[in-house]
Amino acid sequence: MRAAILLLLLLMSCAPLAIIPAAAADYTLDIFGNANMDDTIDEDDIAYVEGIIKGTNERTELADANYDSEVDEDDITRIEQIIRGEEKQLTIIDTAGNIVTIDKPLERVAVLNWNTLEAMRSLKLEKEKIICVSKSTVGKEKFFPEFKDSPNAGSGWSPDTEKIIELDLDAVFLYATHFKTSCDEVQEKLEDAFITVVRLDCFKPENYLEEVSELGYIFDKEEEADDFSGFYEGCLNDIKERVEDNSKNKKPKVYFESFGEPYKICGEGTAPHQIVEAAGGKNIFGDISGYKVVDSEEVMMRNPEVIVKQGYARGKYGYNVDDVTWLRDIRDEIAGRPELANVSAVKDERGYVILKELTGGKHFIAIAYMAKWFYPDLFEDLDPQAIHQKYLTEFQGLDYDLDEQGVFVYPEVI
Repeated sequence: MRAAILLLLLLMSCAPLAIIPAAAADYTLDIFGNANMDDTIDEDDIAYVEGIIKGTNERTELADANYDSEVDEDDITRIEQIIRGEEKQLTIIDTAGNIVTIDKPLERVAVLNWNTLEAMRSLKLEKEKIICVSKSTVGKEKFFPEFKDSPNAGSGWSPDTEKIIELDLDAVFLYATHFKTSCDEVQEKLEDAFITVVRLDCFKPENYLEEVSELGYIFDKEEEADDFSGFYEGCLNDIKERVEDNSKNKKPKVYFESFGEPYKICGEGTAPHQIVEAAGGKNIFGDISGYKVVDSEEVMMRNPEVIVKQGYARGKYGYNVDDVTWLRDIRDEIAGRPELANVSAVKDERGYVILKELTGGKHFIAIAYMAKWFYPDLFEDLDPQAIHQKYLTEFQGLDYDLDEQGVFVYPEVI
């Protein structure tokens, strides 16, 4: 019975909006050949380049499809090749802002950012192309069972570069903004060895769909990227539309505390900030950039109406645990802090814990949970677990039943 209810809710919340065309997206696909600077490469880009050549259209940065500093007939040829999936080279601007020319096809890659690996799996990328992963990927046996015995290069931001160089790879995928300084150093070493490096995050809502789309073009998985984007946009647009329709009501003030030391806030530019805002909340520390530890008096003074704590424990990533006690203990700790006793969220018992695992590449699931926490009446019919299950089954290819196992939030919502 529950399975049938979950399916019905998914059809209600995600399916109608899954048919939204790619042109409805609000990002620019940073691939050279996207001459008209929208979110896809198609016949419109050919027409736009023809206009540039004739002098009727203004030149754009991405119109130079073959990246030779000229916009001419050769760029039209390259765009036609990209549309047919026949291009031998593809030049992109990655999330770190680097212009990268990729020789295609990519047959041997190392993926040291497990969020990017997760996105690749959503696109049904063949496992045999992934030659090396990070130590953290290997450690997630329940989520990445097919990679538990794969070669790993250690840390995703401080890997064994000599081992990577010896693998005769076509490209290495690193984080873009996460541990940026360390990854900059790794990139320099790998590029000195003539290895192509692509920097993507695949965990921040602000550029997630663009990164997924770029991966689609890089690996000739454009249709799979469109399928996943439809699912993703469908679920989030439903939440966005309801929150906007409810705009006459004040957004709840939310304090999101990062894992680790108390009062580590997540300010503007961080993934948790973007998640809170997408769920219809107002981050009380949205006026501060990045992660920062603040004094408890700052939280008291800003008086949040909802508190969300990011749950984390080494070795626990949700799929390999069934006991919710440790998440409950995290919630009880923050609710029991004497200095927060008079804060609205504590007095009204609106404190929640969400596992760090959900606030990365699975942030759209976290947004669903938070929307339900922030607006319980508005989202009474929203089932975040149903969205999570569909994602695992249809896009991650996992035989994993969330009714039977896994712990991700506390308190649980139905």
